[in-house]
Amino acid sequence: MSTGNIDTEARTHHLSGYPSLAHFIASDRDRTTLIFKRYDELAARNLLYLQSELAELQAKQRALDQEDLTANLSTKQCARNYSDFEKAVQADETKQKDRWKLMKDIRETLKEYREALLFESTLATLPRPPKSVLRAFQMEFYNRSDGKGEPFPTLGGHSAGIYDDIDDLVALRVQDDQDRLTTFAQEHLAFLFPDRKRSGNGIAYASDRAISTFAAYFSTFLAALLLIGAIVVLYKVTSPDWRLGLIATFTTLFAGSVGLLTNARRAELFGATAAYAAVLVVFVSGDLGNSQSSTAPPG
Repeated sequence: MSTGNIDTEARTHHLSGYPSLAHFIASDRDRTTLIFKRYDELAARNLLYLQSELAELQAKQRALDQEDLTANLSTKQCARNYSDFEKAVQADETKQKDRWKLMKDIRETLKEYREALLFESTLATLPRPPKSVLRAFQMEFYNRSDGKGEPFPTLGGHSAGIYDDIDDLVALRVQDDQDRLTTFAQEHLAFLFPDRKRSGNGIAYASDRAISTFAAYFSTFLAALLLIGAIVVLYKVTSPDWRLGLIATFTTLFAGSVGLLTNARRAELFGATAAYAAVLVVFVSGDLGNSQSSTAPPG
């Protein structure tokens, strides 16, 4: 999804507020508008409270364990046999009822705490929304319609500024193969890949599939150009010094293209560059590379 001043078709109007915002979020086929607030501060504070609550419960349990060291045999038996412990609770023994309630509190709080940890762990892996998508989202949220009227937030009250801080927002849709070339195309070339149009505020939807296809074709073309072009140039040049300089130049260009346009890891970058340089060196040192000099007439 991207912004742009385009001719738009009529759309069904929805009541401004939750109805219109929900319709806007659901209308994106690529699901890039699934953007929501993370509430990291609230989540962190909730985990801190749960953590401290468990610490207090653990201290109470340890205190009871210390008391049981000097207790009678019946109490000690409850500490090692669950059925005796359960019978003591049913018999309405005060100390065992307290321990039973403490056990239930620990179980519930521990479950809530660990579930919260797992949720936050999952949420931490989700990315922030791309800036171009957020700009388009904010244009819709703040009802910016090409200078017609004063902008105003779709949601009121304390919800008016929930989409202002990109660092506290999460995009629920994680895009696959989000390399640098694809990101650049989405940020700056989205207008070349229109998916459909939307009326009112100049928002246009760009096709993620078309952008991914463009990135794949462009990467393939660039890789072929760097290899075939290097071979052709090295075939035409016969000077050893020039050939060494050209090999260094083409290898640098190849490494730069792999590093800037893909998400290759450092080891993969070194491996691909080494393989590319090896191909050029083998070509220069082979018979095909020396064919011009071998066919030249003797002086």
